[in-house]
Amino acid sequence: MDDAAIDTVRRFTRTVTQRVGALDDRALSRDRPLGASRVLWEIGEGGRDVRDLRAGLGLDSGYLSRLLRSLTREGLVRVGPGTPDRRVRRAHLTAEGRRERALLDGRSDAQAASLLEPLPPAQRRRLIAAMAEVERLLRAGMVDVGPADPADPGARACVAAYAAELDGRFPGGFDPAASLPAHDDDLRPPRGLLVLASLAGRPLGCAALKLHGDEPAEVKRMWVAGDARGLGIGRRLLAAVESAAAEAGARVLRLETNETLTEAIALYRSAGWTEVPRFNDEPYAHHWFEKRVEAPGAAH
Repeated sequence: MDDAAIDTVRRFTRTVTQRVGALDDRALSRDRPLGASRVLWEIGEGGRDVRDLRAGLGLDSGYLSRLLRSLTREGLVRVGPGTPDRRVRRAHLTAEGRRERALLDGRSDAQAASLLEPLPPAQRRRLIAAMAEVERLLRAGMVDVGPADPADPGARACVAAYAAELDGRFPGGFDPAASLPAHDDDLRPPRGLLVLASLAGRPLGCAALKLHGDEPAEVKRMWVAGDARGLGIGRRLLAAVESAAAEAGARVLRLETNETLTEAIALYRSAGWTEVPRFNDEPYAHHWFEKRVEAPGAAH
């Protein structure tokens, strides 16, 4: 990594942490650090499962437990069994906790305004646009892409959302039973693989791979949630299955897609896939693509 880039990131981090009060153990002029106030805000009016809090904030379970105990001692939070699964602990705000959260909201708004008020209108617009871009790129860097079992709830949710989107976008709808299959056992090693993209525990996309020995491997079930598009997740998923196919010994990958999926077609072409003649009987396909991959460590 370029040293100048590292210096820029560190300087940005120092400036932001100082400006937003992250260094103060009395964040927003309250008698608690920023981490505890953030947990209070994230619990929200309806309560939150502790495991979701941990995943959403990326906190160590021990540290989160200490923060919750501190908030409980203040009378702001109560933690008890969840509903309907009583094995899951759930945090709720007390009446005093809701009042404190409202106060923090007001002070957070005032702090945000204090960042903008010293600047003339043109600089305000530049800062707001830059913040939006930084937030988008930071979110992209927080996305985790890795293998998952096809029976994993996150994988199930992505495949269901994939089918629902196709059903809404294809002029005649989409029936998974009429499409060429990709059963769970086809997507488990050594026969295949499913890759899941997630952010703070929320599944955002998937891609699958079917291996066929010396025959071309197939890429299936490429999907990214609509509100996560533009973060480069589709390209990362595609690269992950390409790499897995190469490591498994495949040298040619194939996929097919529908003409309405213009974003996917653009992604495949930009990622080095070549359109080829029809190679299967997928009833929903209009375009067929192929790509050669090299063995790991092969000389270029």
